[in-house]
Amino acid sequence: MSIVTKSIVNADAEARYLSPGELDRIKGFVSTGEARVRIAQVLSESRERIVKQAGDQLFQKRPDVVSPGGNAYGQEMTATCLRDLDYYLRLITYGIVAGDVTPIEEIGIVGVREMYKSLGTPIEAVAEGVRAMKSVASSLLSGNDAAEAAAYFDYVIGAMQ
Repeated sequence: MSIVTKSIVNADAEARYLSPGELDRIKGFVSTGEARVRIAQVLSESRERIVKQAGDQLFQKRPDVVSPGGNAYGQEMTATCLRDLDYYLRLITYGIVAGDVTPIEEIGIVGVREMYKSLGTPIEAVAEGVRAMKSVASSLLSGNDAAEAAAYFDYVIGAMQ
């Protein structure tokens, strides 16, 4: 839920107008909107590159996941791993556009540790893949945009640890 929606819902629940502080937060949200959309656009347009390069980095750093018996062994399982990275990148773009981690949490983070554990997938390897995506994505963004995006990547990584 965006800051705008949260503010309106909270004010309405109390049958009051938006407070000066809420209006200031909304003003800040609106003023950063162009940057958030720009970041999401770069990440969306570069998603194949980000996922492929991050996958390559992950498999170099964690050869155990692509070795026989690893969770990403074989072409089909490697594709599944890359699909999961793409999924997390998509969630990150949702959070960036919303200016809030709520979409990330509500759509895809709740229960992620339990899911991967039940599948026998090393969650630390998935987190490492997201870390690699953060690195690749940061190289495609300006310093301020990379810093903005980093918070959302870090949120996903933190949820996996």
